[in-house]
Amino acid sequence: MLRNRDNSRVHLFHYHLVTSEVRPLEARYIGKLGFELIARYGRIGDDNVSAEAGLGWSELDRDGFKLRLCELERGAVNVVVQPGHWRLPRVDHLGIALEEEDFQAVLTRATAWNLPVQERGGRRTFISTNAGYRLEVHPPRDWLYELLDAGEEFRIAELQLATDEPEPKAAALADLLGIAGGDNTVDVGGSLVRFTSGGPEGRPQLEGERFESAAETARRGRS
Repeated sequence: MLRNRDNSRVHLFHYHLVTSEVRPLEARYIGKLGFELIARYGRIGDDNVSAEAGLGWSELDRDGFKLRLCELERGAVNVVVQPGHWRLPRVDHLGIALEEEDFQAVLTRATAWNLPVQERGGRRTFISTNAGYRLEVHPPRDWLYELLDAGEEFRIAELQLATDEPEPKAAALADLLGIAGGDNTVDVGGSLVRFTSGGPEGRPQLEGERFESAAETARRGRS
């Protein structure tokens, strides 16, 4: 079972950002927010390369490294940053962990609503919401238990995503996961995903993020 102390059946543990400012954003997560660099993934010539922490950008630049994405982690939060066209980061997808029966229910709803579903090597399942972003959904997996246990110390409290149409984007998330939403906000196992107005069309823009411990989440839920 994926449930932890807050007894949630669903967990928001990951988000994937696209931006032209990869290096400053990576530096912010490491220097200001205390994330650990897991690796930078890319190519040198024709070879796929995974450059782990400790190897600096100057060395990678010297070797002709072409970044595909970088992965960062702290507690129960995993963030991936990918090079793209937008200076302000946009959200490509959110990563959701579910109990097995809830995972199957999400896939059933996606199929019934003719939403595109893509399997990636039996390890990851992506669902297009048709609202400008995707969901990466996972049933119980061994590596998720370890990651979610780290939420005792650090987890997502809130993501604020700016968009041109907050209401349908929030409804797409709530309806697909089968959970309640309101005021353009969806409570995903104690992690709030709040869609705000004034943002771009298509992929939502990351406007803000807040983190907390599991104990703080529980206190917030009782208030």
